[in-house]
Order: sequence, then structure tokens, then C-alpha cells
Amino acid sequence: MIVYGSTISPFVRKVMAFAAEKGLTLRVEAAGLGQGGPDFVEASPFGKIPGFRDPGADGGMDFCISDSTAICAYLEAKYPEPNMIPVAPIARARTVWFEEYADTIFFASAAKIFANRVLLPKILKRPFDEAIAAAAESVELPPLLDYLERVIPASGFLVEDRITLADIAVCSPFVNLAHTEMVIDPVRWPITAAYVAAVLARPSFAPMVAAERAIVAAMG
Repeated sequence: MIVYGSTISPFVRKVMAFAAEKGLTLRVEAAGLGQGGPDFVEASPFGKIPGFRDPGADGGMDFCISDSTAICAYLEAKYPEPNMIPVAPIARARTVWFEEYADTIFFASAAKIFANRVLLPKILKRPFDEAIAAAAESVELPPLLDYLERVIPASGFLVEDRITLADIAVCSPFVNLAHTEMVIDPVRWPITAAYVAAVLARPSFAPMVAAERAIVAAMG
């Protein structure tokens, strides 16, 4: 199975970590930001990453889809064990909520920091605005971190006291913040800092994070 994109994207990273927790091996092919050929376009007609291809899955035809949520839903249905999206109604609803929180609420702010401190100046070599990043870090992110500090259970997992898509989705954008050298204040948010560190230390994340840090460091 092929994932089109780059793990520097939190959404590609989420899919790769989700698959790794299931014991699946997916291959990443570079796409997005002007990269990717006809195969990528077939998988993602609007250029959204990640794109995904499962060769021969649809009656001998390739199954193609884009969007990290759709890809994770497909993998969960096709490979139901180990279960990563809970079946119980309340637990499933909470998992979906935390993924939504991560993808559209948290990353909306984190993206401003990452874009203006890494993506634009280092990767794309384009103009950037540090004021936007600073405002997101000082004004937008603190309430979002305050929320996590209140809701992370003592088990260190958001749902059912075990690793689920909720943890993978929420922690993935923190890697992008780490690439900007931003650190979660362990005094103000001790629970969140410990939680994120523990999830990102898992084998599903750690090798990707190390490889990405080396790439970002090489950019200066």
C-alpha cells in the first residue's frame, strides 16, 4: 500500500503511525508541494495529502482515496485488529472528536507556527511572517493546551485507557511544533508535556520523528 505525501505533514504522519500500530507496512512516495505524478493525481484529484493507493483491492483494481481520516477508516475496516477506533458508542464518539480537535482546531493554530518558522523560510524559501507565528504561540495555543491538560486521563491515553486513533491524531501536530523548536512548558502543562512525549516515543512515531528532525536540521 502506498501513501503519497511526506511525513512532515501531520496528516501523512498520522496515517503512517496508525498503520504502524496495526503492524502494517505502508510505503511513502513523495507528493505535494509540486511533487507527484499521474498516480498521485489519481489518488488525490485535488492534490490533498495524503493520497493513498491499495493495489488490486477493488475487484483487482487499485483502490485510491485521499484524506487522512478516510484512509484510517479504510485501514480500520480492512484490518480490524488491533482495534484503533473503538466500537463502543461513547468511546468511538470521543475518538472522532479528538481527531477533529487535532485536525481542524489544534493544527489550525500549529500550522501558523510551522508555516512561518519552517515551511515558508526553510522548505519553500518564500516570505514568512514571524508575527503570525508569535501570535499563534502566545494567544491561540495556550487555551488549546489548557484543554488537553484538563482532559488527559491518568492512564496517559485519551480513550479506553489504551492507544487509539485519538492519541495518534492529537500528538502528530506536536511534531511540527517541535520542528520549530517550540517546547511545551512542563511547568504550566505537565500532564500534556508528559503525554505527548510518551506517545511520540512509541515505535510507531519515534523513527519518523528522528528522520524528520534530521531533514529539518539540514535545511538550516
